[in-house]
Amino acid sequence: MKLPNLLTLSRIFLSVLFVFFLFQAGALNKTVALIVFLAAAYTDYLDGYFAKKYGLISNFGKIMDPIADKALTLAAFFSFFSMGLVPFGIVILIAAREIFITAWRLWIMKKGSFLAAEFMGKTKTVSQIAAIIFILLYIISRELASSGSANYKFIEFWKGSIIFVMSYVLFITLFSGISLMWNNRKDFRK
Repeated sequence: MKLPNLLTLSRIFLSVLFVFFLFQAGALNKTVALIVFLAAAYTDYLDGYFAKKYGLISNFGKIMDPIADKALTLAAFFSFFSMGLVPFGIVILIAAREIFITAWRLWIMKKGSFLAAEFMGKTKTVSQIAAIIFILLYIISRELASSGSANYKFIEFWKGSIIFVMSYVLFITLFSGISLMWNNRKDFRK
């Protein structure tokens, strides 16, 4: 199996590992979850880099890369919902957009065409990853605050700002999906 495909598959495994550590008690486990998430997010960059640089683009990679991406980000968002940090409505709208656009991309690919990534889609990905890191840092800080190692008032302010961060992510996520559909409306109508 080619290196980019191995990196893509590793992202799915790392997504499971990330959720496992996220739900373990203690700041150390939450920190490991953050590190695992960062490693998984970095594999997304690496698999694309190696695939393009060495001409290792494959149909498997075209199909599995977006699925692995969504597995990672949606695992994080659903985990945050279950922890009471992100409202269900935001998570479900993000998930619906991600699943719909990914299914549409795969359908277009099956028809022999390809939807290239757009600037707004890349902006969406960066905003989602940044939001996940922001929330993970909050979770780690909250764990430290419970042991008396951090400023509790600042932690509460940080928690309150999560809804604003996630509202921005929701807006960018939905806008990027609408933009992609509009820019490819000829394929969408088919």
